[in-house]
Amino acid sequence: MIKKLGFFLLMKGIRMATLLVAICFISFLLIKNSPIDPIQAYIGADMLNVGPEQRAKIAAYWGLDQPVGVQFLNWGSAILSGDLGTSMIYRRPVADIIGERFVNSLALMLTAWALSGIIGFILGVVAAMKKGTWIDRIIKGYCYTLASTPTFWMGLLVLIVFAVWLKWFPVGMGVPAGVLAEDVTLLDRIKHLILPAITLSILGVANVALHTRQKMIDVLQSEYVLFARARGERGFVLFWRHGLRNVALPAITLQFAAFSELFGGAVLAEQVFSYPGLGQATVEAGVRGDVPLLLGIVIFSTLFVFIGNLIADLIYKVLDPRMRGGEHYAFYSRRKK
Repeated sequence: MIKKLGFFLLMKGIRMATLLVAICFISFLLIKNSPIDPIQAYIGADMLNVGPEQRAKIAAYWGLDQPVGVQFLNWGSAILSGDLGTSMIYRRPVADIIGERFVNSLALMLTAWALSGIIGFILGVVAAMKKGTWIDRIIKGYCYTLASTPTFWMGLLVLIVFAVWLKWFPVGMGVPAGVLAEDVTLLDRIKHLILPAITLSILGVANVALHTRQKMIDVLQSEYVLFARARGERGFVLFWRHGLRNVALPAITLQFAAFSELFGGAVLAEQVFSYPGLGQATVEAGVRGDVPLLLGIVIFSTLFVFIGNLIADLIYKVLDPRMRGGEHYAFYSRRKK
């Protein structure tokens, strides 16, 4: 078992390295061929006051005067040494900015991820257990509507209702405006976190609920569940004994695999609510031509999504005896017989 796990992790490591190289190369070429001029974005409002000689010095300072291949090799060698470069916007190391912003984004994404997973799983199970009833139709209609709803539109709707009309929560940002950092309390941060988290969790419910519903219907139509019904098992007892593990495993895998969608949704939600997370930094870096910061965020987000998928695979192998192979599966099969 340990050897198989080691081989599995080795193959995953090779795939991750290959993926990172491909992502870095493609992202670098796309940014270099984008219409945004990083020197002009760096100069900003002082563009008219900067002459050609000063532009040349700025390009030489950032290494933008060299051929694209040389720039990529220099950047790649710096990445391998752990140096993500210096942000052209913030004039600080990219790693420090990503670390600060990721703390805020992680709190937002974990909250939304947990809420969407739990609520989606419950709704999917209830819809399957009540298949064909008005409860099932309401849940399916709710999920189908949310599955086609843009994140920014839902964020604006939540913002208008709960922040503007009802005035229950702040309009935006991560902390109250005009308050010193040392005076910001945990409750203040939570209040500013709630609306973006609600936006992401509402949209994340749909896929988990619909997937869980279909899997639960398949389980309820299986022979061993029909036999359990004949023995008198009903309701929650039937689900707990025969449905939970069979439905939970695909739901866990889907939920961990949704990290990429969650990160993409967080970018839009953070923009709507002006939340100081990694998504907002991504948009700023792209609009203002901050190439080092944008490439650093691309690499970090790739690792984040890949690790999420890896955790899902490991959990699946631990919880599902059929994924372990060999003696474990044979022993499990004998027990079932």
